[in-house]
Amino acid sequence: MVTVKLVGGAKKLFSTDQLEIEIDDITIEKLLELLLEIKPKNTPTLDTNNILIAINGADSSSMEGKLTQIKNSDLVSIIPIIHGGSNKKIVIKNGRKLIQIVEIKGSKEIDVSFLDGLRKDFPKIKFQAISSKFILNSYHLKKILSISTTSEKEDILLSNKLETDILMRFAATKQIADAIISAGIKPNNNFILIAIGNKAILDKLYQKLNPFTTEIFSKDNSSFLKKHFKITKKQLDSIYSKTPLEDLLIEKGAILVR
Repeated sequence: MVTVKLVGGAKKLFSTDQLEIEIDDITIEKLLELLLEIKPKNTPTLDTNNILIAINGADSSSMEGKLTQIKNSDLVSIIPIIHGGSNKKIVIKNGRKLIQIVEIKGSKEIDVSFLDGLRKDFPKIKFQAISSKFILNSYHLKKILSISTTSEKEDILLSNKLETDILMRFAATKQIADAIISAGIKPNNNFILIAIGNKAILDKLYQKLNPFTTEIFSKDNSSFLKKHFKITKKQLDSIYSKTPLEDLLIEKGAILVR
């Protein structure tokens, strides 16, 4: 028997917060197919591309993704990642956290001091800036953020700050200095600004930032990421997935431990 714990919006889909299913030795992919079959017909669709799946508290992204085997007596947690926004802003609700993401146009006037100024003006917001080159797409972004916020909840952050953990996971390194050098802000280069706080203060922040923003994820960074992380075609072909590069990048960020 496998216990499926339904968190947040997933509880509304099944009208319960927990399911007991008489199965074992099944993959996450097959479990999701089964859940879609047994879900009540009059409830919203379960978006399997926007969920975090944990097995006994461990993120499945650090295992074998949707091919991870579920064993008898395992506890599988299904955590939806709710998001919204426009082509210039993404807002993610992950548990109790509200995360706002925008892309800032690179210029010689915008550097680390720009970020320091925002921290001074908005002391209740947690900020992190990631070079746009290190984020492939929204799927990659949301999964890494989910890994970091889950690590904070489980008290297994790579550093003492959530913001630093996020930077290190996108850079795929346990060395803070290396993460800053490789994936931090660089003059004249676009960067993704991640801000964590409540809705009212994030709305004020967006009003201030709007003149500096550009369309988010407008460039294809796949070639850069494959070269930077030395990802070969052979490695990608060995991954049984529709999104092998995304899954490999997420795995690199997920397997980092203190």
